Amino acid sequence: MTPQMLIDVAHQAAFGGLAAWGFGVLFNFDGRSLVWCTALGALALGVRTLALAGGWSLEAASFAAALAAGAVVALSSRQRGEGADMIALAGCIPMVPGAFFGKAILGLFLVTAPAPAHAEQTAIFTVVAMTRVILTLGAIGAGLAIPQQMSRHRGF
Repeated sequence: MTPQMLIDVAHQAAFGGLAAWGFGVLFNFDGRSLVWCTALGALALGVRTLALAGGWSLEAASFAAALAAGAVVALSSRQRGEGADMIALAGCIPMVPGAFFGKAILGLFLVTAPAPAHAEQTAIFTVVAMTRVILTLGAIGAGLAIPQQMSRHRGF
């Protein structure tokens, strides 16, 4: 791992933790939960950054990161009690692909303009961006749900 990659991972982890902390504040978490939320946000963005650097797609990297955060929660949820799932969710919120969603919304505005230029190309771009948003959100949800289901059901 190069020094630049370490800097990139540390940067993403720090700001992922900060963003997750902000969501925890927004959700009125107590101080102890905020620490967990911050740690999970840092873990999730760090894992996703490493996966993206390894050539993974955004969706696959987001799944792996949410799976890591979900596994930490599943393995330690007895210490934190009820609401641990919400802490994991808040830790993964910084991974929501807002840039793709913004591009999709702007593309919809362009396609529905009175006289759209390059409507077909813009529509394809918009559908691709929205599809990536949906798939990434699904990957995050699956990554969070799998460890929780496996830890709660002895049949796995």
